[in-house]
Amino acid sequence: MACNCQGESPGFKAEDRSGQDPVNPSGEFNLITIDSCGVCKSCRKIAAGNHPDIIRIQPSGPFIKISQIRALLQTLAMKPYEAITRVAILSEAQAMNAAASNALLKILEEPPSRSMLVLIATRKSDLLPTIVSRCQHVGFNPIPKEKIASWLKQKHGLEQQAADILAAMANGSFSRARMMIKDNWQQRRKWVIDEMDRLSLQPIAYLFALAEKLSGEKEALAESLEIIKVWFRDLIINQYDAGKIINRDVADKIENASQKNNLPDLLSKVDAVQKTQNRLAANTNLRLTMESLLIQLAQP
Repeated sequence: MACNCQGESPGFKAEDRSGQDPVNPSGEFNLITIDSCGVCKSCRKIAAGNHPDIIRIQPSGPFIKISQIRALLQTLAMKPYEAITRVAILSEAQAMNAAASNALLKILEEPPSRSMLVLIATRKSDLLPTIVSRCQHVGFNPIPKEKIASWLKQKHGLEQQAADILAAMANGSFSRARMMIKDNWQQRRKWVIDEMDRLSLQPIAYLFALAEKLSGEKEALAESLEIIKVWFRDLIINQYDAGKIINRDVADKIENASQKNNLPDLLSKVDAVQKTQNRLAANTNLRLTMESLLIQLAQP
């Protein structure tokens, strides 16, 4: 909004930035007053999410696909419809597979005039080094989980315990918390935890069937893996400080499962889940990947 504000409100006067390129000849961003009136046509369109030159790209399923990046490149090849500075926002940029990342490299190296690309990722290490080297890095601290829990209680009517659990799983992100509410995340979490709790008792055929089910639900797979990782994280934490587990509503299950596992095995399982999460971005065979993971997690 600050890059494109064109209006006025009491006590505020927008600069005339029409036609200003956000990047100067030396390759650095021009300094722009970080302010906006909030009431002009441009500000209102951006706030409502319907400005034609503010482009938002999110994962389609577990990945940002190369077709999405190609469509973005076609749009960036044209002049903005009405914006001073067109902005493309790639949420969860770490979800780009290798093909999508490589397709984006050229445009990151030579961005079109009057265009800015914003890549949002949880960690720089989740992106290709060639992507990271072409971007300016701006770090943000996670939003405190207490604030997210309070928001969940006030806006969505969650009970305190449910709000605390979801806030902890949101990893400091309001948008992630909102998405989890919309996707019936709480029901999925309960199902995944029940499966993990009895996983070591299941025959190999059941593990294969579960792997098929999880890999077939591509849009929910990333969330399922995060729930699995936090489950095993809680089994580790429970051995040191049970008050700091995240899944507090199933504390009894965590206590029982924690006693049946030693620390090296639990650390190995958390590492296996993390490696599987990393492989998702490499467009691996999902079913085989999940079969391998579940077999390892089922080991007593």
